[in-house]
Amino acid sequence: MQVKKQTTTRPECTQNLLALRDSLELLGGKWKLLIVLHISCRPKELMHFKKLEKAITGISAKMLSKELKTLEENKIVTRTIQNTRPVTVTYALTTYGQSLIPIADALQQWGLNHRKIIKGK
Repeated sequence: MQVKKQTTTRPECTQNLLALRDSLELLGGKWKLLIVLHISCRPKELMHFKKLEKAITGISAKMLSKELKTLEENKIVTRTIQNTRPVTVTYALTTYGQSLIPIADALQQWGLNHRKIIKGK
C-alpha cells in the first residue's frame, strides 16, 4: 500500500500567490495597461481625457473614466485640474506608475512571441 505524501504550502508561496492575485485584480482587464502605456509613450505631452479616449480604440468615455479613477486611487496616475475655461484635466504617470513599464513591455514581448508560435511564423 502506497501512502500519499501530504503536501504543504510554504508560507512564501502563499504570499506570492496573494501578491499575484492583487496585481491581476488591479491590472486585469483590457484597458488599464493600455492606458498606462499610452500615457508613458508621450511623457512630455499633456494627456487630456479626450486625447486618451480618441487614442485608445474601442474604449468608451465611461470605461476610461472608471479605469483612470482606479489607476489614480492606486497611485499609478495623477490627475491634475488645470485652471482654464473650460476646466481641463490632465493625467500623468507617477514614479510608482512608471514601474509598470518594464512589466508591460515584457507582456508585450511575450504576446509578440506567442503570436509567432501560434501562427507558425
